[in-house]
Amino acid sequence: MQDSCRWRALCRAASALAVLCCSLPGFAQEMHAHGHPAATGSARPAPPAGADASFAARMDVAMATMNADMARAPMTGDPDHDFAAMMVPHHQGAVEMAKAELLYGKNPVLRRLAQEIIVTQGSEIAVMRAELQSERNATSKHTP
Repeated sequence: MQDSCRWRALCRAASALAVLCCSLPGFAQEMHAHGHPAATGSARPAPPAGADASFAARMDVAMATMNADMARAPMTGDPDHDFAAMMVPHHQGAVEMAKAELLYGKNPVLRRLAQEIIVTQGSEIAVMRAELQSERNATSKHTP
């Protein structure tokens, strides 16, 4: 039974990865064309002359969201659960930062790394969410 759940989780992760890979080029083009307003109230110092303020704002938002979501992650004392609960927002923060690199970065090596981060950590997020859901389903079956 547990192997079947893991297999389903891996299939869901592979499906999420396929969707992400297919949508990434369109997302990057749309974001580059339209952009989003910069966040305000950032704790980060102003970017140096010539740096893109929108990039700095995106990084600030990604970090603030990641930190807040990690602080809200429900800890149970179970290392497996707690690891996944904390790593999901951590990985999501990395994905958001990688998207900012794709929108504003010029270095081809770092842009390629950003693409890999989006794909691999997106897939890992799907696996961790599936495991957390399997855990919730198993717990609810044993609760009277």
